[in-house]
Amino acid sequence: MPISQTKPIDLYYWPTPNGQKISIMLEECGLPYNVVPVNIGKGDQFKPDFLAISPNNRMPAIVDPEGPDGEPISVFESGAILQYLGRKTGLFYPADERARVAVDEWLFWQMGGLGPMLGQTHHFRLYAPEKIPYAIDRYTNETNRLYGVLNKRLDGRDYICGDYSIADIACIGWARGWEKQGQDLKQFPHVARWLDTMMARPAVQRGIKVGEALRNPAGISTPEEKAVLFGQKAR
Repeated sequence: MPISQTKPIDLYYWPTPNGQKISIMLEECGLPYNVVPVNIGKGDQFKPDFLAISPNNRMPAIVDPEGPDGEPISVFESGAILQYLGRKTGLFYPADERARVAVDEWLFWQMGGLGPMLGQTHHFRLYAPEKIPYAIDRYTNETNRLYGVLNKRLDGRDYICGDYSIADIACIGWARGWEKQGQDLKQFPHVARWLDTMMARPAVQRGIKVGEALRNPAGISTPEEKAVLFGQKAR
């Protein structure tokens, strides 16, 4: 049973794969939340109020007014937020130590590998002002390797760790962009089946739609947006 949450959690968010991890988790857990837009193309991530809760100037972040001992808590980094919400609710993050270690392994695999490498693939294939063949090949090939790792893991499993978990939630936003990453799902039938399973979940569908209207339909399109996102300096 979902826990009782009387005050909504503030979700500092922009509709990206990392942001969608948390909107999906909140939807799956049935927790009330308010979306606080962080327009990363306009530089909202550098505002002092946001940096106070996310010092790495990256969304998502949350502020839970009903944190430990009933006191507010802020959490940044999407993996840490997923773990926090899993512990808070007892959902999608097993209490058994062996099962939890497996989930942590694949969560950290996403945080340290799948997300960053697929992000670089997106950058060099779609956004880089100069098409650099070496960079495109380097990251597209690494993305292909990672899909192969995931495909092998999913052989004989409905979800990454057997039962549905925060590991699946962490991966879905990135993996659903396989086409833009230059991948062919025919090479990865277990990933294709998992993607269909994931995308059929109503909470996943709702979480992905959160903030849909905020994003420019043309994506990251203006020179100003690209300067903010790809030319960031410490401020």
